[in-house]
Amino acid sequence: MILPAWCRPSWPQPGVKRGGGGILRSFPAGASRTSGCQTGLLELVRLAFGLVMMAVGWDTSCQHRRFDGKRIESAAMKTIAFQKCMNPNCGSTFDVGEALTACRRCGELLDIDYDWSKAELPKTLRDFQSRWQNRRFPLDYSGVWRFRELLPFAADAMVCTIGEGQTFLQNAVCLGQKLGMWPGQLWLQYEGMNPSGSFKDNGMTAAFTHARIVGAKRVACASTGNTSASVALYASLNGFQGIVFIGSGKIAFGKLSQALDYGARTLQIEGDFDTCLARVRQVSGQLGLYLMNSVNPFRLEGQKTIMYRVLEALSWDAPDWIIVPGGNLGNCSAFGKAFQELKALGLLKRVPRLAIINATGANTLCTLVDNGLKWNDGQVDDAAIVAHYARMEKNNIHPHTIASAIEIGRPVNLKKSLRALAVMNGVVAQVTDEEILEAKALVGRFGFACEPASAATIAGLKQLLTKQIISRHERVACVLTGHGLKDPDATVYYHTGIKTKDARQPQPEPTWGRLANKPIKVADDLEAILRGLGLDASAIGNDVATGYVATPGDWPFVEY
Repeated sequence: MILPAWCRPSWPQPGVKRGGGGILRSFPAGASRTSGCQTGLLELVRLAFGLVMMAVGWDTSCQHRRFDGKRIESAAMKTIAFQKCMNPNCGSTFDVGEALTACRRCGELLDIDYDWSKAELPKTLRDFQSRWQNRRFPLDYSGVWRFRELLPFAADAMVCTIGEGQTFLQNAVCLGQKLGMWPGQLWLQYEGMNPSGSFKDNGMTAAFTHARIVGAKRVACASTGNTSASVALYASLNGFQGIVFIGSGKIAFGKLSQALDYGARTLQIEGDFDTCLARVRQVSGQLGLYLMNSVNPFRLEGQKTIMYRVLEALSWDAPDWIIVPGGNLGNCSAFGKAFQELKALGLLKRVPRLAIINATGANTLCTLVDNGLKWNDGQVDDAAIVAHYARMEKNNIHPHTIASAIEIGRPVNLKKSLRALAVMNGVVAQVTDEEILEAKALVGRFGFACEPASAATIAGLKQLLTKQIISRHERVACVLTGHGLKDPDATVYYHTGIKTKDARQPQPEPTWGRLANKPIKVADDLEAILRGLGLDASAIGNDVATGYVATPGDWPFVEY
């Protein structure tokens, strides 16, 4: 039995990081929410009141417990979760306390897997509804961690949360009727309501939690915009140094402004997203940075919960279709894993179908699938993928679309997306920029502002309805991945014809703000990147600290 956070004295406690400042505290903190100038008498009164509560038998720790009333700590999590190579011919496993982005044996991507026999699971998905009665506890407030039994890799006290996942599924009746669907059959999962304005926060809370577990201090990502905004936000709130790699002119200003405002060291690399991702993976390995892109398997664990919230909003009855944009293919991969696990655990009877929508200017998945590439129980035709990328290189083909969030030519989760298509009996389609902008305007006309990549789902739905792949009477949930203010340039261009990005930019004036954080332009080579980070060659070889950090048994969470 432990004292609740608000009954603990606010003087420092051994091994406990002090809270402060914001409304949402993402790290465990035993310190009081009151100011440091509080009188010693009041501190003693608070402590005495807590001791009285304990003496009369009030269970003050129940808010931190799971369904069976037990508080789960690091040692238990370590026996449940492990990392596993997705290649069925390899299947190597690794400790969850290691920071890995690929199998050390064969180089394939990793999954987070669980020994479910050791996990404490709900009897039905409806059991999660009780969490809404305890909204002052950060894990129950989070739209990710209130489903923590379905991603049991971290002890409660290690979780980094900022209240992400407060999103909703809207019944878009008017939009559905405009598309010719039966009333009440179109639903929009609006992930733009997350703290950073996009779905990325679902994955970042899980990845940052793992970064804390392995003792990482610096985190890095390559980004078309949304990832950088989310990484910078979580880093600034959780005491990490955030490092962002962006391509030259390949990021919407709305998203870039977030990374700069949140204090991330932003390097502008010569090249596109694929160039940035290749470079950040190299640099992360050499400099010991914790990589936050969706090649990180913990990212996808958090993104599974988008589907849990869709099910929750539909009273745990799966829709007929899930439609999602396809860029680096992390979301669709996470969705496939979510439904595969739920079905295997007996928590869901029917798995919905999946539609992944590419932009025509970044259509790697669609092209390969149309040419016959399949999951094939894990025996993927690697030669076909290599040949496709070789043709892109030979013909100097680079991704290009107004939907910058999905402007990716070499998606790292390609094979995982093939698996998701197999699990969910999915299809892939591609839509033009013109179709995306028309769909974006249509979504906006009926009450939602979404970024272009989000609108690809509606453009794809229109196409699939026309081809009668989706029927007008089927229930469809489209995932709108980001807020409309992420890329206002696209909106202005559609309605006015003005390409604000092409406008001649004035010469920048000297910055005067004490917290000014200008992007640093660097060449695409390691030496230039080191200089941009303020490092030299001696920094190469410093590995990320690994090993599952022990959780002090008395770490509480501060309530809101």
